[in-house]
Amino acid sequence: MPANNKLSEIFRSLSGVFRSLFRIKREERCLASFLLIVFLVLDALVVCKYYDVFTPQTRHYWHLFISKFHISGFDPITYSVVSDWTAGYNVYRHPLLAFFMYVPYLINQALMWITGINCAIFIVSAIQTFCAFYASMFLYRIFREIVGVSRTDSSLLTIFFFGFSFVMLSAMVPDHFIISMMLLLLALYVSGKLILKRRSLTIWQSALYFFLTAGTSLNNGLKIYLSMLFVNGKRIFRPKYLFFAILLPAALTWGAARMSYDHIVWPRDVAAKAARAKAKAAKQKKQEEEKLRKQHDDSVRIASFTAYQLDSLSADSARRDSIAKAKPKPVRRRKNGKPISNGEFLSWTDVTTSRTESVVENLFGEGIQLHEDHLLGDVLKSRPMIVNYRHAFNYIIEAVIVLLFIAGIWCGRRSRFMWLAMSYFALDMALHVGLGFGINEVYIMSAHWIYVMPITMAFLMKAMAVRRRQALALKTLVALLATYLWIWNVSLIVRYLYFTR
Repeated sequence: MPANNKLSEIFRSLSGVFRSLFRIKREERCLASFLLIVFLVLDALVVCKYYDVFTPQTRHYWHLFISKFHISGFDPITYSVVSDWTAGYNVYRHPLLAFFMYVPYLINQALMWITGINCAIFIVSAIQTFCAFYASMFLYRIFREIVGVSRTDSSLLTIFFFGFSFVMLSAMVPDHFIISMMLLLLALYVSGKLILKRRSLTIWQSALYFFLTAGTSLNNGLKIYLSMLFVNGKRIFRPKYLFFAILLPAALTWGAARMSYDHIVWPRDVAAKAARAKAKAAKQKKQEEEKLRKQHDDSVRIASFTAYQLDSLSADSARRDSIAKAKPKPVRRRKNGKPISNGEFLSWTDVTTSRTESVVENLFGEGIQLHEDHLLGDVLKSRPMIVNYRHAFNYIIEAVIVLLFIAGIWCGRRSRFMWLAMSYFALDMALHVGLGFGINEVYIMSAHWIYVMPITMAFLMKAMAVRRRQALALKTLVALLATYLWIWNVSLIVRYLYFTR
């Protein structure tokens, strides 16, 4: 009975937490309605673009989506998993994400049976819209309830944030980034509320946030550990908490990744390798047979040539060989720098790419405002690692936003919550800028950290609130930046989707 009472108490607590987190409050309804419409329109742009290509049913969904979907370096793996379930993601980087998509897969199977078309693009779009919507609500609540700025300032900063190019794109494309961003903002919001109330993250809360966040993207699970440290302090090292909240969830998540690899990924890869080898052998056999047949035909044909014809044929062959040798060989362009090693994880690192150029053009550049040249190109295909803006004003805009970010850090330097948010940022900078993990397309990962910028700006707005003129000037500046970013990024996205071949 005591165990049953404890279990029912946990379920009641969970129910109350979910109601309080996902219920839209009265003061949020206007902003929520506006953003919901915006997210629906943005997702509709992608759905309309790929409707004719992705809705027909087929037996080869993976090849269809991978070969036809092209928006920057985003992967349409979720489309494939929801269409034909398998552990399609890299299980060591996304240990539980395929399992999170199993229910959407079942829903899609039912809809495919009813409608006769593949509804994956609609189901994934619904997931993206849901996550983008609640990410915006959690961010608004961080501004309003934790930093403590006004309703107007909170709304303005939320709209400004979703004008960032790769935040906007993350809400549109079938990748995991908007899911991760929603979970990270949820963890920050809950952690901030607990810090204000001087309460601790419980074991079940810590384990649940870790499973959801690390299960979606493993490196983000480290940020839950940072939340535990900032909220609970040294109490996280107590044996019970250390085992049940940290060690056990980490072991279970890693175990799930290993089991997925051993029982799903490895057998599938072995079968695919065998099939490719069989197809290659059959192709080689056919080529050899064709070569022998051609040699036989040529020998019969040459036997009827005169001596003059044979000399002419030999001269033509020699001339073709000399031209082929003189032709310059195509130069292969490197798409990333030299890694630390070629292991499972370290092969994604990079120790040679220029950090300065990447920070200016990619980290704080492409992630916030798109480049016109090589628009939304994939760095693994045709886009260079470094692309420059055509206009000086793009760099001015970038510099202003970064200066506001730095000023916000200074204004919030005494806030424990701000340093928690900055620890999230520091972790990603250590991975991407320090180790060079994915630095060749670092803007793709913007949704994992870039929310820190408007959070620090909220501290700047709070500090300026007592100075009316400065506060009005700052609000006007942020409003102008938000307007510019929305016009600039949306126009370029629409151009890419519908006016670029």
